[in-house]
Amino acid sequence: MMILTFLRDNARWLAGGFLLTFFSSFGQTYFISLSAGEIRSDYGLSHGEFGTLYMVATLASAATLPQIGKIVDRISVASTVMLAAPVLALACVLMAWSRSLALLVLSVYLLRLFGQGMFSHIAMTAMGRWFALQRGRAISLTAIGVNFGEAVFPISFVTVAALVGWRGSWLVAAAVLMLVALPVIYQLLKLERTPQSVVHHAGTPAVRDWTRAEVIRDPLFWAALSGVMAPSVIGTTVFFHQVYLSELRGWPPSVFAASYAIMSAMTIGFALIAGYLIDRFSAIRMLPVFLVPLSLSCFVLASTDAPWGAYVFMALMGVSYGFSSTLFGSLWPEIYGAKHLGGIRSLIVAFMVFGTAIGPGATGALIDAGVSYPAQIAAMGIYCVLISTVLIQVSRAALRRRAAG
Repeated sequence: MMILTFLRDNARWLAGGFLLTFFSSFGQTYFISLSAGEIRSDYGLSHGEFGTLYMVATLASAATLPQIGKIVDRISVASTVMLAAPVLALACVLMAWSRSLALLVLSVYLLRLFGQGMFSHIAMTAMGRWFALQRGRAISLTAIGVNFGEAVFPISFVTVAALVGWRGSWLVAAAVLMLVALPVIYQLLKLERTPQSVVHHAGTPAVRDWTRAEVIRDPLFWAALSGVMAPSVIGTTVFFHQVYLSELRGWPPSVFAASYAIMSAMTIGFALIAGYLIDRFSAIRMLPVFLVPLSLSCFVLASTDAPWGAYVFMALMGVSYGFSSTLFGSLWPEIYGAKHLGGIRSLIVAFMVFGTAIGPGATGALIDAGVSYPAQIAAMGIYCVLISTVLIQVSRAALRRRAAG
């Protein structure tokens, strides 16, 4: 009954946050990669060349986001949405109309900056600032919008592309953003929420509000970020080269396509579980364990040629995705407060975007150089094991600092 009361009392804000992450799909790697084959064919690009182009555009978006992202601390959330949504729609139009590499780079840059970047940033900043005692649940319900997008948009894009072509599908995406997403999200979020409490777990007072300059000088920030980035970087890299992996394994395209539904279901379920656990124990205490399923998923995908490997990989990936999506929104206000959260989160998201740019580009270059792709995936799993030991120390240090006030 408590969760139903929570949903009823906060429906408009939760729905607005959910829709922001849902429509951020138009700038997510998995959505852009649905056109990867046609883009490489139309522009005469190899895997490595398209990966490099994608990396350059994404790195540029990561460099821009810390400056643009601070706007959430200065104007209302609804006003920020009014600025971001038309630019994301323009990026979709450019993707449809582009016939030159320059416009292609510009469209990918804007898709990454305003889709994966700003739409997700606005949603998570709002939930982190507007909720206190039930922040974990609010963020988990918001974060799963991406996963619903992963379940809905691939098959929708393929269906629409069969009717109007892949370029026409991007025009449809732009129309949906302007005619559906923008007006609905604006109406839901134009009234901002005031947190009902500033008291955290077990009666612990809220931490002081760190500035972004202070956060940058904090060693715990960089150590925690090295772990929190892992799921998005690894997932983006694998998804970007999913066609190549399927060719290596001799899998039909339907194997990976079907496995997305498994990952989405696991991510949604474990995001909600993580929300409950974070509200119960705190995000700081959950930090050391969330990469364990991700490491196992990499070892499975790297070591088996059987189609079930893709399904197991996606299921385990979904567990870590679920935890990380909720942790990503809850951890930073627990450690650094909420006053400057927009500026802090924009910096964090910039590094996340930077990582998701480096992954596909570096992996594509290694593939072109003849380095085994399964070996690269196994190395990702080893990284998760090693960084988990670092996160144990990060969690202990953050708890000691919080207890000391």
